[in-house]
Amino acid sequence: MEFPVISKIYSENETVSLAEEFASGLKGGEKIVLNGELGAGKTFFIKKAANYLGIKNASSPTFALVNEYSGKFKIYHFDFYRINRIDEIYDIGFDDYLNDDEAVVFIEWGNLFPEILPHKRIEIEIKVLENFSREIIIKDIENI
Repeated sequence: MEFPVISKIYSENETVSLAEEFASGLKGGEKIVLNGELGAGKTFFIKKAANYLGIKNASSPTFALVNEYSGKFKIYHFDFYRINRIDEIYDIGFDDYLNDDEAVVFIEWGNLFPEILPHKRIEIEIKVLENFSREIIIKDIENI
């Protein structure tokens, strides 16, 4: 998949297809940040990408802050939604997770703490449109 990707999505099946196509290009070591309003489909996208990678039990880590899965890759799935202070993220070893160059890291609500995001990352923005459709924008970011 070449970036940027801008897709208008009209069904869950189309989201599943896009998530699978995205996951098929992962090689390990990617840091992926998902942003969008509450209920936009960030967790759904991650679950479907994880399913493609052999993980059937992916769920939102809203209360745990991070979930770990093993499939084709080790996956670390963060959710920053309920975090009040950056210290909470560092207290769970955020840097250690980011430094695992073989794992794929998904971060939901990364826009809440942009100052700690990896400089090199893939950003996925999910915008809710009319009639429950979505616009999903996937881009490669490198801020050095």
